[in-house]
Amino acid sequence: MTTPRRPRLEGQPPAITSRTAAEPAAPRLAAGEPKGAARKGVPSALRPDPHPADGRYPVAWLSIASQRYSHMPTAASQCQCGWNRSAIGHAQVAALIEAHTAHRDTCPLRHPQEGRAAA
Repeated sequence: MTTPRRPRLEGQPPAITSRTAAEPAAPRLAAGEPKGAARKGVPSALRPDPHPADGRYPVAWLSIASQRYSHMPTAASQCQCGWNRSAIGHAQVAALIEAHTAHRDTCPLRHPQEGRAAA
């Protein structure tokens, strides 16, 4: 039993009638791809890093946001040592800011212990 033949709709590709092996596509160059020396493996000139590392990196974050219509502030304090706190409301956000500041003085990542105190 064969299916009835339908007219081809606009935008659809024609049906494949024969099976042949696919031919490899010709390589295309991307827009703006360099030609000549750069394609042949000639090293390009590298500029120095505009922001050299000085050994510092962020350890703790304090994010404060205020809802536009309810005027209810929210805050979140996170540290890589595992300190994760959040607060909603004016009084709790103020307390979280103080706790985040106090955590900076006691954080084990900022002040690693040495010797017998570490054990």
